[in-house]
Amino acid sequence: MHQAPVRPDVVHQVHTGLAKNKRQPYCVNKYAGKSVSAASWGTGRAVSRIPRVQGGGTHRSGQGAFGNMCRGGRMFAPTKQWRKWHQKVNITQRRYAVASALAASAVPALVMARGHKIDNLPEVPLVVSSALEKTSKTAAAVALLKKMGAYADVDKVVASKTMRAGKGKMRNRRFVQRRGPLVVYEKNEGITRAFRNIPGVELACVDSLNLLQLAPGGHLGRFCIWTEAAFKKLDALFGTHTKPSTLKTRHKTAYRLPQLQMRNSDLSRLINSDEIQSVVNAPKVGSQPRKLKRNPLKVPEVMESLNPAAAAAKKRATEKQAADIKVRGAARTRSSPTSSTRARMIEYTPTATCAKEKLRESRRAGKGPSKAVPKERREMKASFLKQMIAD
Repeated sequence: MHQAPVRPDVVHQVHTGLAKNKRQPYCVNKYAGKSVSAASWGTGRAVSRIPRVQGGGTHRSGQGAFGNMCRGGRMFAPTKQWRKWHQKVNITQRRYAVASALAASAVPALVMARGHKIDNLPEVPLVVSSALEKTSKTAAAVALLKKMGAYADVDKVVASKTMRAGKGKMRNRRFVQRRGPLVVYEKNEGITRAFRNIPGVELACVDSLNLLQLAPGGHLGRFCIWTEAAFKKLDALFGTHTKPSTLKTRHKTAYRLPQLQMRNSDLSRLINSDEIQSVVNAPKVGSQPRKLKRNPLKVPEVMESLNPAAAAAKKRATEKQAADIKVRGAARTRSSPTSSTRARMIEYTPTATCAKEKLRESRRAGKGPSKAVPKERREMKASFLKQMIAD
């Protein structure tokens, strides 16, 4: 039973769901923040359209009301008592979480990490005789805890009792304290009366183990004290890796203990085992000298080692490029004019530059065309303006 996989994620998820089933409904008064007569002033008065208290003669009149942003208004989305308070948790997940919590309670490191004082214990998990179930006196129970070395955990609980922070101290929850040992029994023959008044000690029947007790706060590693009969009954309740449960079924299907994919998840122990170390290479001493990285695009030898066909491909590309250049040169020679034709074009084709030079020289000599407006056009323009003025 105590070889079940320890799954903190499953335990935390199931604990979160189960803890919600103890909540009590609460809500605010449905009339809170709405007990005044208020109405909006509407638009056109340069104020917001929030409802405002009616009347006069007091500071309250004209103040905003009802809204959650107003002083004295209702809260946003007022709480209702018909909220979904409880949460259903899959029974298979609950069994998985309980099995993980029981397995974690048998690991001393996890128990000590949770804060329990187990330095003086003879063994973990602590299993005592079934005669403990017949103990009915608290003095006898305290003496038994001291004899087993488990009373140091009770002293820790007594020393940790402090005043609660918050308003819970006004609601019959005045003090808080740590958790002590969990006594697991098979039959109640007076054991509950003996241990119920010891601070921090809780009791649980092996037939109805509760995850809220095995992993308070969702944290694994509760210190458990088992009676011999209760400890022997665990395999029949939860089964083993080879046999299913004989007492717990679901739809007439026996419960099986969950298994991990790895039989042994202790990686450090696996790596350091003789079987693996015998085939592992010896550790290398020192460091390998760093080699100079050569660029294959610049060094032909490196390119040839990476791609033996690169040299031939480069040669073909070079020859093709040379042939293309030769073909383009021949085509350009056929399409260009000859030297005699080019001379005649220069000789008989006047250019715009020559014409501009001649016009500029004639104007400088006073022989070029004048830029002045002719006399007839000036007279026509003057007569037209006079006619426009007369009209």
